Amino acid sequence: MKLKQFRVREFRSIWDSGPIDVDDTVTCLVGKNESGKTALLHALYRTNPILPDDANFDLTFDYPKQEVEDYRIQVEKNSRRPANVVDCTYQLDENELAPIETSFGTGVIESDCFHHRTFYGKQTSDFTLHVNTLEARRHLTSGLAVSAETQERLETAEDWKDISKILHDIEETEPIKLCKSLAKSIADSGSLENYIFTTFIWPYAPKFLYFDEYYQLTGQENLNALVRRIEANDLKESDRPLLVLINLARLDYRELLNSDNTTKLKNQLEGAGNHLTSRIVKYWSQNRHIHMRFDVRDAKPQDPPEMRDGTTIWGEIYDSVHWAHTPLKSRSRGFIWFFSFLAWYEDVKRRGENVFLLLDEPGLSLHGRAQADLLKYFEDELAPHQLIYSTHSPFMVDPRHFGRVRIVQDSGIDSKEQLPREQDGTKVLANVFDATEDSLFPLQGALGYEIHQTLFVGPNILVIEGPSDMLYIRAMSDQLEREGRTGLSNHWTLTPVGGIGKVLTFVALLAPQRDVNVAVLLDFQNKDRVLIEDLYKNKLVKKRNVMVYSDVLDQPEADVEDLFSREFYLTLVNAEFKDELESPIAVEGLNAHVPRVLLAVSEHMNDHPMQAGVFNHYRPARYLFENVGDLWALVPSETKDCFEQLFVNANKLLESPR
Repeated sequence: MKLKQFRVREFRSIWDSGPIDVDDTVTCLVGKNESGKTALLHALYRTNPILPDDANFDLTFDYPKQEVEDYRIQVEKNSRRPANVVDCTYQLDENELAPIETSFGTGVIESDCFHHRTFYGKQTSDFTLHVNTLEARRHLTSGLAVSAETQERLETAEDWKDISKILHDIEETEPIKLCKSLAKSIADSGSLENYIFTTFIWPYAPKFLYFDEYYQLTGQENLNALVRRIEANDLKESDRPLLVLINLARLDYRELLNSDNTTKLKNQLEGAGNHLTSRIVKYWSQNRHIHMRFDVRDAKPQDPPEMRDGTTIWGEIYDSVHWAHTPLKSRSRGFIWFFSFLAWYEDVKRRGENVFLLLDEPGLSLHGRAQADLLKYFEDELAPHQLIYSTHSPFMVDPRHFGRVRIVQDSGIDSKEQLPREQDGTKVLANVFDATEDSLFPLQGALGYEIHQTLFVGPNILVIEGPSDMLYIRAMSDQLEREGRTGLSNHWTLTPVGGIGKVLTFVALLAPQRDVNVAVLLDFQNKDRVLIEDLYKNKLVKKRNVMVYSDVLDQPEADVEDLFSREFYLTLVNAEFKDELESPIAVEGLNAHVPRVLLAVSEHMNDHPMQAGVFNHYRPARYLFENVGDLWALVPSETKDCFEQLFVNANKLLESPR
């Protein structure tokens, strides 16, 4: 059974959410703070909660505050219908339809979808299920060993109660006994729809399991106080993951207080710790050297105040790298959230419960990489269950599955005026064009990160300074390959970073990524020597993966432009700036003692200003790229040799493409 769609009305910040389509696996609700994501999850949870006492919509606390009294009066006067708070559409699968059709015939269920509606009050709901009553009667009564007269009476019976009466005095064969029993049960239920729904469908509907940051282990607990809260039915949110942890150890909480075998108790707690350790380190990439340990002991006088009497349970983390134990409660909030949810879900799996998971801002305190681990956990481990989670973090939006995202926003909180009800309150948008900038931000962040990963990042990344380097390299590589010479391998992903000052930061971000081979190709000036050396001295890249243009030319300083002869480079400059120069620049007009051609051209421009604009070293690169076919005959053989040698050197640094 799958939830296909739900709709929330007149609940907290929501007048009408609009229909919300639910993915068969994972659905992601994205929106900024206060947009109403939590309200949506709370409303859905209460329609069939895993904790039965939570199945309650309280009019005083849950109806939108500004109109709650008006609503109450209108309902009392019968001037309006009670609010349908949540309308859910479920779809039955073949396994769920089979026993119904076995009892009542193929085709008795006219639609495999049904609606379940919930109203204000405790466990107040109804449903719509389309069934073929005539088909069910025909299936049950045809073939019974009865007289033709009785058969005719059965076929014309007004209702199921009449069928039961007709069969009452007939000799009970097994088929008649079954038919009479079913007819009576259906009559007692009020209708065939009610009987099928309450017998075959709703008892097997998934229970909603809601989890947020409040359902987290404290890491330590007084067991005597826990037992008192259990007996008083007054549990704290943090008690629930502790109880499932005790269940996971195959223990009863009373055993922890009255255990008569220390070794057995210790082994059971170690078993639970080992099981959770194996599960969490699989997805907790932040630290794989941790081990979960639990201990039950008598309270001590100097323990925390709430732990000084009776029996206590303590959770600890052992770090095998630092050889240290730390209390579970002192670990990061993100870790505690992940661990607490993992404990709860592992117990759900152990008991084989059919649940629908609702996670409110999961992993909110996790590092971005750990949030990616959490997404992987969702895909790998939660697949048997449907999941809806809310977030405003770009790292919790899976860019591979934007189709799962639903945008949540409340236009009223951004409006200076009161909006009409049809526009006000929390809405769930199917169309991104209707979303505000704030609502779209997490998607923009996720998309930007994905573009960075796929467009500019590959298994072999060649970091260059800017777009002019890219244009020169692309133009020269393509033309050399047309001549049958060596160009830059297409296994390199050229990544311009916007200047040498950004190279160190960019490489530091790229280098730690798994299965990424990074090399750099840079201009070289003496003032940049320390920065360039830091790339390999800090072990961001191998020393051989740091290339500079001056090495190809065997001169102290060089930019990419110095791989061209000065005559050819001035050909590019004069052609690109012909309308802005007073006269073409000649080689003789440049200072021969300035080693870098860009510096020499800039010096010339200072003495002979352009008639309009300023010199931009990107424009000659663009001119070559656009006209390289016409200019190729003018490129000196020495320049071709320099670029080919550069590409040969770079290609030697390639790692096997993955």
